[in-house]
Amino acid sequence: MEKMKIIEILSSWNFWGEGIETGIKRDLYTQEILSSLEGVNKIISIFGIRRSGKSYILRQIAKEISKLKDSSNVLYVNFEEMKFPTNLNKDFLINVYEAYKEFIQPKGKPLIILDEIQEVKFWEMFVRSLHERNEANIIISGSSAKLMAEEFESILAGRCINFEILPLSFKEFLIFNNIEISERDILLKSSLFKKLIIEYLKIGGFPEIVLEKNEEKRKRIVESYWETIIIKDIEKRYKIRADEYLRAIGRFLISNPSSLVNIRNISKTLETPLKTTERFVKYFQIVRMVEFIKRFSFSVKTQEKSPKKVYLMDISFFTLLGFRFMENLGRIMENCVAIELLRRKNYLYNNSEIFYFKDYQQNEVDFVLKEGLKIKQLIQVTYASSKDEIEKREIKALIKASNELKCKDLLLITWDYEDEIKVKGKKIKCLPLWKWLLLPR
Repeated sequence: MEKMKIIEILSSWNFWGEGIETGIKRDLYTQEILSSLEGVNKIISIFGIRRSGKSYILRQIAKEISKLKDSSNVLYVNFEEMKFPTNLNKDFLINVYEAYKEFIQPKGKPLIILDEIQEVKFWEMFVRSLHERNEANIIISGSSAKLMAEEFESILAGRCINFEILPLSFKEFLIFNNIEISERDILLKSSLFKKLIIEYLKIGGFPEIVLEKNEEKRKRIVESYWETIIIKDIEKRYKIRADEYLRAIGRFLISNPSSLVNIRNISKTLETPLKTTERFVKYFQIVRMVEFIKRFSFSVKTQEKSPKKVYLMDISFFTLLGFRFMENLGRIMENCVAIELLRRKNYLYNNSEIFYFKDYQQNEVDFVLKEGLKIKQLIQVTYASSKDEIEKREIKALIKASNELKCKDLLLITWDYEDEIKVKGKKIKCLPLWKWLLLPR
């Protein structure tokens, strides 16, 4: 393809040309990624579940850098552009870069954003070469079908900083619905937030679904995501023929959010081969449809042998694909807390780890937050709207874990009860879910 034609195509994607729609800002990600560009010669890789908003975040970064420096200093390329040739390779990538330098003439060290890079054969040779010459800052993104964090790392041999993009948080959900969320708003608009947390827990945080107001269309969108993940992200990628096993295991996982699972029991329940079950469960984690949390233990062997808790990256797979909402609200709340903790771990508390607690007497605490060698906080989640509705076993488990793990910071996330409970000389802070999600972290 001629260089002039390449520039003509790229002009509709770049801010030195016509520019492109950047969507609603997602500052948590853009600010963190922008700060990582300063002073560190690392390739930044963006990954996450399909349709979580990766491409829009890349466009927002391109726009921000174009404003801060000069629009000519940013090259954004989406390799799913229909006008590009069908068989892309590194020679085409080199041609794109040379056309950009020749016609746009960047001033200083440019930022090169390569979106859907998996469409280009041998792309890593170009990226590695550019990085080794320290010629440009580079951000790469690949669909979950072909490239995930560990694969970026193995291909680029430790040159990467990885950022996972998650579906919308509750704060982002409110922003997408044009609702202000200052500390004053939290005090004055509690009834509104209580209403909206129900909608958030029902429809989840995929941007397209949040912006779509028709319920039937929302369901069809989630169904299409499910099919695309099954067919493109797993079956095509791993050349799977046992489609009925894969779908059965996927259905099992999405129908059991916030539940203890182990491979042997899944295999026995579904009558699927043990090794196949283990492999397919791993695939659903790789494409970021689910995440697993381990049991806390000072013994690594016990951690690995114990059942894990499964959480959905977006609860819409559960709520919009036919499972009852009110009957499962406690589990849905816990799933919401798990994904928010993962988000905070990724972007606020990088050295933290998340576990659940369970002792031999079956006392269970939903979340154990560990920083370094210290247990920072214990969190229990309950669908309770008053002190009387809080089950004694939940308090008992918190106290037991507090004593065993020597942790004083105890939190009970409720539906609509806020207070401080004192039990056996210990203080348990009770906070409604909506408020915990909105308060400064």
